Amino acid sequence: MSSGSASTASTAGGTTTSADGTTSSSFWRNNSRTIPGRPTTVTNRIGSGRTIGAGSSGGSSSFQDYQDSVSDAWDLGDDEFCIISGVVDTRISKRASQTAALNVIKTHKSGTGGSDVECESKYEKFSNILEAPLLNLIALKELSWSGVPRKMRAVTWRLLSGYLPTSLERRQTVLERKRVDYRKLVQQYFDADCRDESQQDTYRQIHIDVPRMNPHVALFQQKLVQEMFERILFIWAIRHPASGYVQGINDLVTPFFIVFLQEAVGPDKDLEQCQLSDLSIEQRDIIESDSFWCLSKFLDCIQDNYIFAQLGIQAKVNQLKELIQRIDGTLHRHLQMHGVDYLQFSFRWMNNLLTRELPLYCTIRLWDTYLAESDGFAVFQLYVCAAFLLHWREQLLQEKDFQGLMLLLQNLPTHNWMDSHIGVLVAEAFRLKFTYADAPKHLEAKS
Repeated sequence: MSSGSASTASTAGGTTTSADGTTSSSFWRNNSRTIPGRPTTVTNRIGSGRTIGAGSSGGSSSFQDYQDSVSDAWDLGDDEFCIISGVVDTRISKRASQTAALNVIKTHKSGTGGSDVECESKYEKFSNILEAPLLNLIALKELSWSGVPRKMRAVTWRLLSGYLPTSLERRQTVLERKRVDYRKLVQQYFDADCRDESQQDTYRQIHIDVPRMNPHVALFQQKLVQEMFERILFIWAIRHPASGYVQGINDLVTPFFIVFLQEAVGPDKDLEQCQLSDLSIEQRDIIESDSFWCLSKFLDCIQDNYIFAQLGIQAKVNQLKELIQRIDGTLHRHLQMHGVDYLQFSFRWMNNLLTRELPLYCTIRLWDTYLAESDGFAVFQLYVCAAFLLHWREQLLQEKDFQGLMLLLQNLPTHNWMDSHIGVLVAEAFRLKFTYADAPKHLEAKS
């Protein structure tokens, strides 16, 4: 497991020890229920399939210089290798980046984890960055790309999302003001007696959707939790009339809610046993307001996904199709031959940002990387989806009909995944992006 994240790695089959030594029973997999004909879990790890060729080198820095700069990395090169892939003025050659990505994949495949000393090293690095009078945001992104320790995740996410200022002196003042602003929005929009018909329709849809989220998870069936989600989603929809509320956005609240709830109750608290009524009103207000503002910032760069027939997502699905056709023609032809349309499985991947495909602790680890992406992850998400699809290549090629393919694609066996799987997934996506970003034919929107 990657030491870069301290998320609890619970599994559908029982308990798994997290990077920081805690254990928790699983309740994070959204659609892990048993269904007839469900594919058997395959134990091979990401990166065990076919190898994608490396791109050409560019730039003049030597890889040895680069390795020297990350010699104290927390997870054997998993750390500052993670240059933000959207940074244009990078001095690391593409070949070096590709090699570093391969090293990350090799490390996790071998099961090598960071030592306690390395773990303390990363905590210290985060502390030094977060406690600086003026935050070095680029350094925080580079360090966060490979995972954020659980104890530091809440404040780090607030900073990465742009919710908190870089000035240490101003942070508490900004937090207090934004939390007051959110309570005013609740009074202005949610508690108002006079809603027009459109607003009533929006509320009704949210009121229907929220109880359906994680129906087998007691935490999300608590009335206080559902009311918090309803307010967050309704106010976001009212403030974003171009899109309004779209099914799927509700899933994107959950990671923020969990991270800020964990901060409130403590890093060792089992959230499955958490009762929101045990928290003070002030604590609940902080969780709700911070979840709202971070969600708003997070969605700013992908709002096109949710406007007018969600054409933004449809365009991304087409880009994924063209990318896979270039990377792995055999897999692409196999899907096409059996009548599988990419829209049938990857629309949900794009719409929900893989939250329905992964256990929640894995989603949170993935979002460490998404929030650290300097281009707002909108482009990088495409390559994550490509790497995710390619991971299941061998199993997909074994399916010989439409029904078998769709059953697998809609119920991918990720319930035993851990942080290490996500570390390899984003490294693979990083490698694909550097290989194919120079020939971005697949990124051209089709008319």
